[in-house]
Amino acid sequence: MSSIIVLHDSDNVGICKVSLPAGVLFAEKDVTLLRDIPAMHKVAVRNIAKGDAILKYGQTIGFASQDIPAGEHVHVHNCVMGDLEKDYGFCEEAKPTEFVPADKRATFQGYRRINGKVGTRNYVGILTTVNCSATVAKAIAQHFTYSGELENYPHIDGVVAMTHDSGCGMRSDGDGYETLRRTFNGYARHPNFGGVMMVGLGCETMQIQRVMEECGLSNSKTFTAYTIQDVGGTRLAIEKGIETLRAMLPLVNECQRETVPASELIIGLQCGGSDALSGVTANPALGIAGDILVRHGGTVILSETPEIFGAEHLLTRRAESPEVAQKLLDRISWWEDYTARNDFELNNNPSPGNKAGGLTTIIEKSLGAQAKSGSTNLRDVFLYGEDITTKGFVFMDSPGYDPVSATGQVASGAQILCFTTGRGSAFGCKPAPSIKLATNSKIYNHMQEDMDLNCGKVSDGEISLEESGQEIFEEILAVASGKPTKSELLGYGDNEFIPWKIGAVV
Repeated sequence: MSSIIVLHDSDNVGICKVSLPAGVLFAEKDVTLLRDIPAMHKVAVRNIAKGDAILKYGQTIGFASQDIPAGEHVHVHNCVMGDLEKDYGFCEEAKPTEFVPADKRATFQGYRRINGKVGTRNYVGILTTVNCSATVAKAIAQHFTYSGELENYPHIDGVVAMTHDSGCGMRSDGDGYETLRRTFNGYARHPNFGGVMMVGLGCETMQIQRVMEECGLSNSKTFTAYTIQDVGGTRLAIEKGIETLRAMLPLVNECQRETVPASELIIGLQCGGSDALSGVTANPALGIAGDILVRHGGTVILSETPEIFGAEHLLTRRAESPEVAQKLLDRISWWEDYTARNDFELNNNPSPGNKAGGLTTIIEKSLGAQAKSGSTNLRDVFLYGEDITTKGFVFMDSPGYDPVSATGQVASGAQILCFTTGRGSAFGCKPAPSIKLATNSKIYNHMQEDMDLNCGKVSDGEISLEESGQEIFEEILAVASGKPTKSELLGYGDNEFIPWKIGAVV
């Protein structure tokens, strides 16, 4: 196979799969490299005049800041952002979904909860309404982790403390409050928890009683809440928590896996530490896996609004209705205002790691990121942590920071995350297992203990995108049925609960 990939007939750049020295002939385009090109970086496959669009995926990713001869390295030194004219084409590419007949749909072994939802794990969660109760929550969780008591409950995956650094010093209304409240509500009801205990301090902005009333939560055998101040201090709060969970554990342990349809699955799509192959291998392969799940009646969530900026027109064209398309653009507008208020640009450049991996502009990164969305219709757009009530492919608004975005997806109901990476992101999530998908064989082989699947086999010519997508889909079903992911084996997930903080801290 060629060491240079040209993704679309109209593209004027190609991607070097490996580092290539000056003088190498790219026979397909009759172009000789003018200088050494790093692996994953772009090379001009024809002359590009100053001011002309630089094309990848058949889309504009930036503009030439100088004349770029064929064979020249194309990156931040000669490619810049510019104003793009986007054809939003509301619903023009929407098409009916061909569903798999109900009697032939895939299944997995999951935990059916009383509310009808299905979990892929059986954790006991300790939610903290404020940073001030984090120490108590961690002490309770650590007791069960290290005391050996959980050995008596083989059907429980663990006791996990979901701690964070917010909950007070904030407004008691508005976007910030509602976003955090939705997050608590989503985790309190999450089907991957067999039982939940909520612990607060007592004087914080996020009052437990108010949160419970607004979310419709009430005390039961598998849900309880209290504050440190009410029970008499730290030591007594820890003791109360341990005794409360001791009574809850036998009930949670009674939960058994049963055969359930794949239509019960909600998958969160994530990418981090992206490189130039993210949009060529792992992301489109994940998109194919998502398409398969949608055809089986399931749901996939795309998020990270700043990282679809510049590619949002590809989603509005697949929107099921003009109203859905407009909801997506409304979130983009919100972000433009939000970043402006905070003296930040939405069209910021990719991170240093992204640049080292060959990504030059945020539009290039966004075009690759949206490939995770597959090809089915965009059916709805949700706020951060909002309960996903629509099946199929949906969008949830979130920042591009992976742990914050993933936290929102889990709050919205995702029982599994699929996380693509080219640079080697280290990430895991509780209570939702995270499947790590390597975009290239080099990073997969270098970090095998962290990577679940190697999508780099696509660019190596070993398998097709369709075969990689099917492999991911089968891995999703296996993990949903209890197969541990690499990040679970490494112990990730206790520190990745990071709700989105909006607004001033006062």
